Amino acid sequence: GQCQALHVQGVLAVVECGLYLSRRSSEFFSPGVRLQEWSVWEALTFILNGLVFVMIGLQLPYVLAGIHGISLGTLALYGALFSALLIALRMIWMFPAANLAHWIRTRLLHQNVQRAPATGILIVGWTGMRGVIALAAAIALPQTLANGSPFPERNLIIFLAFSAIFVTLVLQGLSLPPLFRFLRVVDASSPKVEEEAARREMVQAGLAYLEQARQDDEEQFTDIYNDLNGHYQQRLTALSDMEHVEGPRFHKRYSQLSHQLLRVERRTAVRLRNQGRINDEILRELERELDLREAGYHAKGND
Repeated sequence: GQCQALHVQGVLAVVECGLYLSRRSSEFFSPGVRLQEWSVWEALTFILNGLVFVMIGLQLPYVLAGIHGISLGTLALYGALFSALLIALRMIWMFPAANLAHWIRTRLLHQNVQRAPATGILIVGWTGMRGVIALAAAIALPQTLANGSPFPERNLIIFLAFSAIFVTLVLQGLSLPPLFRFLRVVDASSPKVEEEAARREMVQAGLAYLEQARQDDEEQFTDIYNDLNGHYQQRLTALSDMEHVEGPRFHKRYSQLSHQLLRVERRTAVRLRNQGRINDEILRELERELDLREAGYHAKGND
């Protein structure tokens, strides 16, 4: 009712709300809530995406029945041409868009960034897949106009959206592995320049805060600042040394040692529980911390 009073679409309002909450989640939610949220949304996203395509399959016969005067072969041709047009427009736009973005970042924002390679731009252009958002935009079309007459060609528009989703997700998605092999794209496991620079700047900001807080705090807490400062300095040194060490070898050995240490800590916690020095509740809390750390190592390894 409120959406009708404001003359806006409820579907688009929900999408906009989701985008806003996702953008501001770092401010709204605590770390514990975010961990739970990620776990829940991994499952919900899978289920909802599956439901979307189930809905497409259920709605398609009704959409086709509402299109009059056009044969099925002609509709398939329209869908193929519309999808090809979308893909072509994205491919054409990606190259000037990449050049424009590079010009803005280097000339206006004075950032030291390299120009994106042509193969990278080509792949980004080819991965312009449509999905839930395109479907939501099509279904959000009103059934009738303000004067009560049916919305013109609504079913045809929805069918074209279905066609674009199918072509871009299935056909383009299945073509990505051969395209990567044909273009001989560099292994994505190499260190990311922007990510490493961001990590370094985050650590440096933490060190600057520690130095400022040390000056304003009491001397009895000096050992705490020394300990934290040493930890952050160690992280900063590791980030700096990573640029001078062979990337894949360094990351592989780092990952091996990290997992071995986690196994040692986990065995120690279980041994303490078996000896009766800690109870099961404490063991579960310790295992949860170890699991979170291990999940972080797995995430870095997958990157």
